[in-house]
Amino acid sequence: MSQLKKGAALNYITIILTNLVGLLITPYMIRQLGNAEFGLYSLVGALVGYIAILDFGLGHTIIRFVAKYKAENDKKGEENFLATTMAIYLFISIIVILIGAICNTNLEFIFQSSLNNLELEKAKIMFIILIFNLAIVLPGGAFDAILQGYEQFVFPKALNIIKYIVRSIMLVGILYFGGKAISIVILDTIMNMIIIVINGFYVFKKLKVTFKLHKFETHFVKEIFKYSFWIFIFMIIAQFQWRSGQMVLGIISDTTSVAIFAVGIMLGGYYGAFSSAISSLFIPRATQMTVAKVSNEELTDMMIRVGRISFISLIFILGAFLLFGKQFVFLWVGEAYYDAYIIALIIMFAYTVPLVQGFANAILEARNMLAFKALIYFVFLILGTILGAILAKKYNAIGMISGIVFGWFICQNIMNIYYQKTIGLNIIRFFNELFNKTILGFVFSIIIGLLINQIPGFDWFNFIIKAVLFTLVFASVFYFYVVNNYEKELVNNFLTKLKLISKKNEK
Repeated sequence: MSQLKKGAALNYITIILTNLVGLLITPYMIRQLGNAEFGLYSLVGALVGYIAILDFGLGHTIIRFVAKYKAENDKKGEENFLATTMAIYLFISIIVILIGAICNTNLEFIFQSSLNNLELEKAKIMFIILIFNLAIVLPGGAFDAILQGYEQFVFPKALNIIKYIVRSIMLVGILYFGGKAISIVILDTIMNMIIIVINGFYVFKKLKVTFKLHKFETHFVKEIFKYSFWIFIFMIIAQFQWRSGQMVLGIISDTTSVAIFAVGIMLGGYYGAFSSAISSLFIPRATQMTVAKVSNEELTDMMIRVGRISFISLIFILGAFLLFGKQFVFLWVGEAYYDAYIIALIIMFAYTVPLVQGFANAILEARNMLAFKALIYFVFLILGTILGAILAKKYNAIGMISGIVFGWFICQNIMNIYYQKTIGLNIIRFFNELFNKTILGFVFSIIIGLLINQIPGFDWFNFIIKAVLFTLVFASVFYFYVVNNYEKELVNNFLTKLKLISKKNEK
């Protein structure tokens, strides 16, 4: 198996592992830390996340340029490029420390209405440690990018899986023996430093990569930042999309509201990761079709195929969470987190259409046309965050997410017009095919699910019984009524492979 295929397999293992472990550890963290301290931990992490965007997308740039120099067998150019980027990273780390120092001295002013004196002291300690962590992690991330540029996917991904498992075990141990949020931050810093050292050793000793500045050229620096600029914009967008709410709530509300919001965002993030794991498989196909200059109708056909597979998978999760999510959240983290269920539900409803249109984004990447989308999301997510801050004064975490989601909604409608008018995709046909039979199948499954939800009981066993029954109902309705021949063939092929694996295991 090639590095690419092994890397892809490890990538999916990572997604499953992080989501599963996150679901298991989060309630334990909340129970051991308490709602307020868990919220404080989330809040400081969100604040540092804003400073982390000072990476300027250089990691992606390193992957691209290293792959280019490797293909051209230009060792001197690679050495000069890497030495230049490390000089830039050194400058960035200094800026990170300076900004961190300024923010740290003003934490009392920023959070004066939401944190008490003890929480402020803890926040300052965690913030200092995380800034130190960030100043090392940003340049250290260059080693991981170099490995990807050299198409060495297995080693770094396997190492990250090991790191995640070890970190999870140690985290449980620390919490069990009474450790608090500061202890977790210290653990993460140590783990990150170990990973950087190991990756650096592999890059220098195994790949024989060297950093050597042959000539410093300003136009070369401009070329680096020209490539990384739009990646940087999308990093800012991601911060507003997933972290802005925690920051705003930390300023105008309290750490408990931050904790509730963080849990809702976490569940929404798992929903998005599940869909991305499906749609990312088709990104190479989008590039190939674009290079081959296939017609817009053929691109629309592929977008429909990918979109329907993602949509059916997503509305199954959405339906199950709509029906049984409240019970799951109560059993998982407690009744105090009811608003987290509402937040996750809002995210799932709002995020479904953007997720099923992932193939359209792949087309934008293939055609190097991301600028318009970046600007639209940048403007309207900032406006959405402002609206969320206004609503949060009265409605707390739910008001915050409502404002952000409104920004998403406007962005997606604008992008659909852009896909239709500028890219040439047939968006009207896309939605007609997407909703063909799926909505009726979804509604029918929900009606049966409401009856299933009447089964008395509220424990984990009861939840599993309901979830299994709904899964059987949904699968039956969609297999026999909703899916088309192509989708049915995918299911049949998957079941055939499972049977073959089972027979081999029996032998």
